[in-house]
Amino acid sequence: VEFLYCDLASMKSIRQFVQRFRAKNCPLHVLVNNAGVMLVPERKTEDGFEEHFGLNYLGHFLLTNLLLDTLKQSGTHSHNARIVTVSSATHYVGELHLSDLQSRCSYSPHGAYAQSKLALVLFTYRLQHLLTANGSHVTANVVDPGVVNTELYKHVFWVIKVAKWMTGWLFFKTPEEGASTTIYAAVSPEMEGAGGCYLYNEERTKSADVAYDEELQRRLWTESCKMVGIFDESSRVP
Repeated sequence: VEFLYCDLASMKSIRQFVQRFRAKNCPLHVLVNNAGVMLVPERKTEDGFEEHFGLNYLGHFLLTNLLLDTLKQSGTHSHNARIVTVSSATHYVGELHLSDLQSRCSYSPHGAYAQSKLALVLFTYRLQHLLTANGSHVTANVVDPGVVNTELYKHVFWVIKVAKWMTGWLFFKTPEEGASTTIYAAVSPEMEGAGGCYLYNEERTKSADVAYDEELQRRLWTESCKMVGIFDESSRVP
């Protein structure tokens, strides 16, 4: 195991990380997009993005796009490279506000978090469409780890913290259990060549209806490219 620093809340840090990784000339067979914050008070990343959207979504969007060439070179017909993005069941209640992705009009921690998780599902489906259109040996899937007993809940209301402390062992998954579906998507032979799936408890399941809106997927992708400052190559793909 080798550690390379990358701050997903910083576009500069992400670009520096990718440069360091590329300099090693290593193949990249699996990319797991797992960083996140939840229900944080209203604040911005160093690039001026609302933190949920900037870290949970835009950071992973930029990282994945900058590593795509390496992933494409690493995948083969019999062994596709894999992109696994961690979303949440919260995306089912999320609403994507294309005119206010930064939640400037009315900030809600719950709404901002749910929007970032919905954006990750839309991103995954659009990404898989583009990979398929280009004939790339790379698959992209999105997973819901379930309710996991981690420090992600440190910003919830104190009553919920007490309830979590008292009943977490009964209702929450352990970190190991929470990681199982991500690991399944990353290495299972059953997922070889399968992309554009939403996985929960190591099973393919249906995501929110709005996540299948191809026009919304396209518009989010185009806007995301503008926000992180990369060329939108998807404009050539229907």
